[in-house]
Amino acid sequence: LTIDKANYFAFKVDDIEEAHSHVNFQNLASDRAAYRLADQYDQDVLGYLSGYKQAALSSVASTANTTVNGSKAVSTAGSDELLASMKLEADDFGGSSGSSIGIQPRLPGATGVPGSGNANPTMVIARMARLLDQQNVDTQGRWLVVDPVFIEVLKDEDSKLLNSDFGGSGLQNGLVVNNLHGFQVYVSNNLPSIGTGSGTVGGTNSSNYGVIVAGHSSAVATAEQINKTETYRDPDSFADIVRGMHLYGRKILRPEALVNAKFNLV
Repeated sequence: LTIDKANYFAFKVDDIEEAHSHVNFQNLASDRAAYRLADQYDQDVLGYLSGYKQAALSSVASTANTTVNGSKAVSTAGSDELLASMKLEADDFGGSSGSSIGIQPRLPGATGVPGSGNANPTMVIARMARLLDQQNVDTQGRWLVVDPVFIEVLKDEDSKLLNSDFGGSGLQNGLVVNNLHGFQVYVSNNLPSIGTGSGTVGGTNSSNYGVIVAGHSSAVATAEQINKTETYRDPDSFADIVRGMHLYGRKILRPEALVNAKFNLV
């Protein structure tokens, strides 16, 4: 595992602004900058796990990843280090290869599911669990990350799934379901979004969709070397300069323990 990613920030707080303001701009800016460092880390890692990469810093991954980080863990993996058999698309539900899955809750009057590339959200999650089962991936330690669009449709299908009494008490930050088809389910706004994203309405789509990803805790490794902020005086003015640095690395170790699905709304 190589530490090969670096993010930085720097800003200046003038003494006059600090003296005449009732707001502590330095603390506010420091907190915001530290959050953005963590957010960038989350966006990059989630994109990498899903087979995508960022087009720019501080944005969700939006293009297919074609660069191998070091060497492939498995020779049959693609240039994104993932297995083609672990990628769910519309053809897994009777649609066209290369297109996203159209999702819609199982409600009275729903016409878009299932079949012809469409599926209910719980059907997609169940298929992801099946693929991991077929790869003999441990059942303990499985996780699933979905975006706000997917979790909304999941809520529409069955509100009990989002009830803490149903899913288990003491839910962690971001954890919305403690056990669904064997997964701990998390919600993140940092998953890959291609084109106009997962909220695009119209059924299966080849250019506008979002991506969700599931796997096992042993599937990937991450490491951080330096994560710090510091303050020093600006030698050219009466002001304080605050700067921060975050170094990290990430590597897919078990591609057979990762499965993703691209989708958009029916």
